[in-house]
Amino acid sequence: MADKAYLILEDGAIFEGTAFGAAVEVVGEVVFNTSMTGYQEMLTDPSYGGQIVMPTYPLIGNYGINADDFESRRIQVRGFIVREDCEEPSHYQSERTLHEYLLAQGVPGIAGADTRAVTRRLRTRGVMMGMVTRDAPDAALKRLQNAPRYGNTDFVKLVTTEAPYAWKEPPHGEAPPLSITVVDMGVKYNILRNLQSRGCRVRVVPSTTSAEDILSTGPDGVLLSPGPGDPALLGYAIQSARGIIGKLPIFGICLGHQVLGHAFGGTTFKLKFGHRGGNHPVKDLKTGRVYITAQNHGYAVDGDTAPRGVEITHINLNDGTVEGLRHKDLPVMSIQYHSEAAPGPLDNVEMFDRFVEMVRAEGGGRRAKRK
Repeated sequence: MADKAYLILEDGAIFEGTAFGAAVEVVGEVVFNTSMTGYQEMLTDPSYGGQIVMPTYPLIGNYGINADDFESRRIQVRGFIVREDCEEPSHYQSERTLHEYLLAQGVPGIAGADTRAVTRRLRTRGVMMGMVTRDAPDAALKRLQNAPRYGNTDFVKLVTTEAPYAWKEPPHGEAPPLSITVVDMGVKYNILRNLQSRGCRVRVVPSTTSAEDILSTGPDGVLLSPGPGDPALLGYAIQSARGIIGKLPIFGICLGHQVLGHAFGGTTFKLKFGHRGGNHPVKDLKTGRVYITAQNHGYAVDGDTAPRGVEITHINLNDGTVEGLRHKDLPVMSIQYHSEAAPGPLDNVEMFDRFVEMVRAEGGGRRAKRK
């Protein structure tokens, strides 16, 4: 018989379930995701660094784990909470079960938890710190209360690449390839794939790379990636972004969007329970068109602090928060949602086309053509 396991929240709430995955105790910020599929992408999304993740969809693990749907080199979540863990997945690509994957990566899970009750609590009271444990709840709660807070830790430095590397070569096309530098604050593989498929040579650099070092390699454009945690802690990334603005085209996604907001002189704030899922409606203020987007963030840019010269391009129709920015005179744009999806709808991959068009309009690719 499987051991009991507990999800303990910092407000004292205790949710019992059955342990699966690794037999370890972890602490993290507890968040929920409303996507019905894509648990493998969730697990390997670096934006979940430092968090215990809970899908609201009840049946998880039913198509197993395969080699094609990873979004980074390892599991990034601290723990995984599900209503039901499917122990016998059925899919032609499946190579192992969810339990086997968590066990191999040293990550604990809880099955059989009342995920609906946890979701309602987080929506009402806001996201909070929590613990996954097999220990007695009373003793574990004391350890949880003494644990470091999520908002005080720079998780980007824990997920970024240690050294620069080149992504796969782009396919041959009529236009010369673009040289794009991706600042890795928690980049997902599907962002790199989308750039590569559009004729970009992609170089990924650590989050702490200075503007001078980025500019010295002569890229045609820069992408600031998504990632975990509070953007206000990323002074080094904000300073680097300021040094690139006006010198190269820039595209920021999610955390990269928030970093650009700070670089422009704005501020960010923490959302009560965040936006995490594949069904968030976002309105393009220029066209009036509404997109269904994939999102995964707990902070947002304060629209009231947007400086002169920067316009809000997109808003979230659920709560009115800022979902996109654009500089009126410089080739700089950003979005809060995930145009690369993985998981989620593919309605917004055109944002990569816009970025490539912006880079080419600024003369991108000419250097490669001269060579």
